[in-house]
Amino acid sequence: MGDILGGVLAEVYKDGRRVVGLINDQFDYARDLEDNHKRLKEAAAKVSARRNDIENVAKRDKTKQLTEECKCWIDRVKEAEKEVKILETDYEKKYKNKDRNCCDPVFPAQERVELSQQMTKKCTELQKLFSEGNLTLVEKPPERVILRNAPKIKDNSSPHLAVKEILGHLRNLNVRKVGLLGTVGVGKTAIMQNVNNNADVAGMFDIVIWLDVSKYLSIEKLQRAITQRLKLNVEDITDPDEIAERIHKELEGQRYLLLLDEVCEVLDLHKIGIKSIENRSKVVLATRSYSICYEMDTDREVEVQRLSKKDAFDMFKEKLGETVNLSGIKPTVEKVVDECSSLPFLIEKIALACRSYEQNYYLWKAGLSTLQSLNTEVKERDEVIGFLEFCYNQLGDEEKKFCFLYGALYPGDCEIYIDHLLECWKAENFIRDANEFRVARQEGWKILNDLILSSLLERSEKVNHVMMNKVVRRMANKVSKEKILVKAGEQLQEAPKEAEWQQAVRISLMDNKLCTLPKKPCCCSLSTLFLQRNLPLKVIPESFFELMQELRVLDLHDTRITSLPSSISSLTRLKALYLNSCKCLRKLPTEIKKLECLEILDIRGTEINFIPIEIRGLTGLKCLRLSLSDVGRGQSSDAEFGKDVLSTLSSLEELRIIVDNDFLQLGTVMKAIILEVASLKHLTSLSICFPGVDDLAEFISEFPQWKNDDFEFQFSVGSHDHTRYKIFDNSKYQMRGCLKFANGEGVPNAIPTVLARSDAFELTGHKGASKLSDFFGVDNIDKMHGCWIEGCHEIETLVDGNSITNSALTGLEEMHINSADKLTSIWEGVFHTGSLAQLKTLTLCKCSSLRKIFSNGMIAQLSGLQNLKVEECSEIEEIIMESENRRLEPDVLPNLKTLVLLNLRKVRSIWINDSIKWSSLEKIKISMCELLTKLPFNNENAINLDCIEVEQSWWDALAWQEPAIKTRLQSKCLFKC
Repeated sequence: MGDILGGVLAEVYKDGRRVVGLINDQFDYARDLEDNHKRLKEAAAKVSARRNDIENVAKRDKTKQLTEECKCWIDRVKEAEKEVKILETDYEKKYKNKDRNCCDPVFPAQERVELSQQMTKKCTELQKLFSEGNLTLVEKPPERVILRNAPKIKDNSSPHLAVKEILGHLRNLNVRKVGLLGTVGVGKTAIMQNVNNNADVAGMFDIVIWLDVSKYLSIEKLQRAITQRLKLNVEDITDPDEIAERIHKELEGQRYLLLLDEVCEVLDLHKIGIKSIENRSKVVLATRSYSICYEMDTDREVEVQRLSKKDAFDMFKEKLGETVNLSGIKPTVEKVVDECSSLPFLIEKIALACRSYEQNYYLWKAGLSTLQSLNTEVKERDEVIGFLEFCYNQLGDEEKKFCFLYGALYPGDCEIYIDHLLECWKAENFIRDANEFRVARQEGWKILNDLILSSLLERSEKVNHVMMNKVVRRMANKVSKEKILVKAGEQLQEAPKEAEWQQAVRISLMDNKLCTLPKKPCCCSLSTLFLQRNLPLKVIPESFFELMQELRVLDLHDTRITSLPSSISSLTRLKALYLNSCKCLRKLPTEIKKLECLEILDIRGTEINFIPIEIRGLTGLKCLRLSLSDVGRGQSSDAEFGKDVLSTLSSLEELRIIVDNDFLQLGTVMKAIILEVASLKHLTSLSICFPGVDDLAEFISEFPQWKNDDFEFQFSVGSHDHTRYKIFDNSKYQMRGCLKFANGEGVPNAIPTVLARSDAFELTGHKGASKLSDFFGVDNIDKMHGCWIEGCHEIETLVDGNSITNSALTGLEEMHINSADKLTSIWEGVFHTGSLAQLKTLTLCKCSSLRKIFSNGMIAQLSGLQNLKVEECSEIEEIIMESENRRLEPDVLPNLKTLVLLNLRKVRSIWINDSIKWSSLEKIKISMCELLTKLPFNNENAINLDCIEVEQSWWDALAWQEPAIKTRLQSKCLFKC
């Protein structure tokens, strides 16, 4: 019995200890609730920060993407963040403001214990998540389709019918190869571009590969273009047969469409790597020759007919412009159109060349006579080249013709930087009576505009660039009366023979792979030498320049030369020297001081990261661009940074100094440089960085010329991560005055002063301002055309309409806002008529508190808005809020062309119904907007909508009022892979 009783007592004692232990554990959990809550917040913040870092790195590298494993990790983090938010809400509601004494300290409430336990468990999970958060990037797969800048084709015209016919053949399982036949200028390239961009094509094939065959003169170059498109790494492979096998293996099993434009001779597709056209893959080739189609075994041929007489006349009128009244001259104009042979290419060029005739009957008759005589002469020649000579002759003065011919030194269809082109024109004396750079640029722009209006040059999609069509370039080289040597972009590894250099007035060997140059070529007449972007070029022979006394333009930028030879001193007439991006160039030779005529020197992005003393005394220098860096320089002396050099350049008109952040911290050195700059009396353009606002204030007080109306400036104030002006990267507009204020605080007086004369404003990492309008008064709020706000976590709105009485931001054309956590609206209070009337582009990204985009009455004023992008704004539920825009008119946003909505988790509607006309909308792009289940379209609105870029699964889940609406829009879809 005693043993039994002892055993019972022992068990009771053990159970009692377990109970007491449990009570103590619960007491510990209850007591540690505050600590556990704090730990939870810290752990969640760390995990979220790592997620943001990972996603930001992935966004910055556009060529790569996260692994699937990392994507799963991010999804787990997002789910954990939701769970943490639930625990946070529970804690806030029940315990944050509760009197702790109301709970018994020995027997705490069970729910308090449970919440503390949940927080502890979640902390452990978050710590594990954090340790598993590894960043891994992999190469992005090639895009299914790379859209091309295709001209619009008139419905039922011969090019439109050709596109329809090709699309029909692509759907035919029995057709593998299609030939597109037509003479030069009939529109084959435009047809191929429209096929490339067609939404049905994107749905039919896994990848569409475009090759402009005329650019590539060998099997190897064609292979290189294909491997780049497929993102195949074949750098270590030199055998073309092996590369062909790699291409074949990569395409095997895929549905591909190969579009071959400008096929001038028979291609052996097998040698390139197109060994079998199976799995519904297709090839379309455009050529002038039926024999090429025959030799390449096309299954179907589509012949492009010339335009009908009516279509030709309609196109001519459209290109001529509405200002030309054809009354009284129509019969003559019709005859001019007849001379264009119904070729779209010629119609465009000649119409633009005839614009200056306006209603002058005699000019039209003279033009017709010239065309008719040309028509007789070119019967045995290329008619397009012959008629382009007419456009060339219409230019009139010889200087303008020289300017045009200069464009042929660049590769065909390449993007030509306008500033470079204009500077070369000036250096070659094509722009007469313009000694000042500012005047020369103005006159150069006039000439450039005439060339564009004559369609001899074309505007590029890239800002501040133009292009020359390949056919026009061929004509330019044909009509040039001077001897030129042009082998640009031909992948040359050896320079042309010295005999080819002799007597040449201009030589262009740019964009090749030259390793060596002739030792001493005889180029006594040479005025321009283009050697830029020959990356393997490391050494220039010592005597290379000795026989180039007439040279005016020398471009060596983006080569790997380490120095310039002493024979540079022979270039006594040299006016422009480009050495930018020569990353291995360490110093300038002392002989450079002999270049007394030198006006332009560009040494940005070289190892010359200080002001070189060698340029001291170059009194003819008018344009200088350089970089300042303190990276790896150690102790720096005044002499090393070229003290008192800038002040000797008495003729300097344009100065651009790129300063990295490390150098900017050398306050005394930078201050001395700024004071030297302030002593230059002829400056009309300046780009420079100021360490702080005080330095800016001192400069503008010491340099009154900056207030001149024609003075151009780019001022950056404060420490920065990069010298680039983001507004320039995204803008299509000219910005003559730009202010960037980085990581500042408050509103110092100098900032509004400079803003009063600024076209563009960048505000990054700023503290101490809740409104953009804090930075300027009402009087200067309308000067700005472009604005970029990033990382300003205290900005709440742009303008408070209740604090002003007049319209505001009337000149603003572009607004980009990124990472503004407290931004709740674009505009607060009364919206005055005329405000934001010129706004064309609005981008909102990572504005986590933003709830409304278009405030009360605002949307009705935005008639000019063309592009709207909203990304990662987590609180946005409606793009156009019903509560803020009651009784909305159907014709609002009449010019909106593109609408991009990305990662908007709460957005439920673009607009509540389909009442808006969307009359100009051409493209929409929507991704990661799961709650958006309807689109505001019907069978009548959005008639110009041409592209809908979405995920297939999201599109399939959309709700529609009528199936016919989905059917109409389905053909516009470009589904993401």
